[in-house]
Amino acid sequence: MSSSASCLSRVFCLLAVTVVSVSLSSHTWEEEGVVYGRIGETVTLKCNSRNDSSVAEWRFNGSPDVSWGYFTNVGDLDLPSVGHSVMGNYTCHGHSGELLRSLLLKVGYLPGMPSVTCRASDYHNFSCYWKPAVDTLLPTRYITSYRVDRNSPEICLQDPTHPNMCSVRHSKLWTSYQMNITEENPLGSNFRILEFNVQSIVKPDPPEIMSAEPIPYAPRRLLVTWAYPSTWPQEPHFQLKFRLQYRSVLHMSWSVVETANLSDVITDAFVGTEHILQVSARDFLDAGNWSEWSVEARATPWISKEPSVSVSEVSNKTTTEEPEPQVKEPFVQNDSVEKVIILISLGIFGFVVLVLFLIFGALIWVRVGRTVKDSGIKANFLSAIHMKTLPKSQIL
Repeated sequence: MSSSASCLSRVFCLLAVTVVSVSLSSHTWEEEGVVYGRIGETVTLKCNSRNDSSVAEWRFNGSPDVSWGYFTNVGDLDLPSVGHSVMGNYTCHGHSGELLRSLLLKVGYLPGMPSVTCRASDYHNFSCYWKPAVDTLLPTRYITSYRVDRNSPEICLQDPTHPNMCSVRHSKLWTSYQMNITEENPLGSNFRILEFNVQSIVKPDPPEIMSAEPIPYAPRRLLVTWAYPSTWPQEPHFQLKFRLQYRSVLHMSWSVVETANLSDVITDAFVGTEHILQVSARDFLDAGNWSEWSVEARATPWISKEPSVSVSEVSNKTTTEEPEPQVKEPFVQNDSVEKVIILISLGIFGFVVLVLFLIFGALIWVRVGRTVKDSGIKANFLSAIHMKTLPKSQIL
C-alpha cells in the first residue's frame, strides 16, 4: 500500500514538473533556415518550392556533389545515417540554377540524464549544480524547479553569471524538497529529480583567516587559529566543529585532530621543520558533510638562537691555562619543564607508596603482637587448671 502511494506521488510530481517545464519553455528551437538532425539517423531536407518538379539539384556548401544523399521524386534530399561530416549549408536549385531555398544542417545527440548535486552552505539557503551526461553538440538550456512537500512547483532561480547552477532562498529545515533539473535541446529533453532534506546537504564553506605561529621556547609546538566562514549564520544554535590536519614538508602523511574551538596547539611538531596546516568545518551535530579544506598555512616551530662561536675563539680558549668556567643559561624550554614535572610526580607517588607500606606493616605488627599476647594468657590459665586437678602427691 505504501509503495503504491509512493509511486502515485511520484507520478503526480512528474506531471507537475512537466506542466512547469512546458510553461517555462517560452523559447522554441525553430529557427528559420536551420535543420537539426540526430547522429546516426536519417534526415530529410525539404526544398518547399511551389512546384516540386522545378527542383533540379541540391548543393552542399556550393558544391553539386552530394554523394551521401538521395534526391527524391518530390524534390527532397534524404541523408541516411548522418554524422559530423554532413553538417553545413545545403541549397536547392531550379533547372535554370536559381536558388529556391537555403538550409543549415546541424547534427548532435539527445540530452542524457544530467548529474545533479545540491549543497547548503548554511541552514537558510541552498544551491543545486548539474553537469550534462552527454555532449550533445547542440544548443542546450535547462529548466529548474522544485517542490516543498506536496505543494505546487516553484522556480529555482538561475544566475546568468554562474552557469549550471540554481539557488533556493529561505529554505526550511526538516522539510522534504524535490528538485527537478530538465535538460533540453532541439532533439528532445531529459531530466533528473533529486529528493532531500536541507540538513542532509549541509556543507559549510571552509574556515577563514587561518594562521599558524610558533610558541616561544617550545620547539615542538605551534599555535593555530582560524575563524568561522563568513557565510555561516552567527547563531548560538548553529555551531560548527573543526578538524585540523598538519604535516611537515618532509613527510607526506597527515596528522588529524578534532576540536570545537577556534584554535589548537600542536604538541608533536618536528623541531626546526616547516609545517603545512589546513582546517575544515562541519555541523556540530554531524549533519551533512565536512567542508573543503581551507587555504594552507605554513609555520616553523620556535628555534633557539644561541650565539655561535668561531674557530679562533675556540682555539684561544683551549690554549689558556685556566679556562673560565662556563656559565650555563637557565634551561627554560618547555620539554625540560615537563620532564621536571614528571620526576616530581614520580617522587610524590613513591613517597605515598612508602607511607602506605609503613602503615600496612605497622598494622600487621600490632595484630601479631595481640595474637601472641592472647595465646600466652590462655596457656598459663590451662596449666593452672591442670595442676589443680592432679593429686596432691603428684603436685609435690
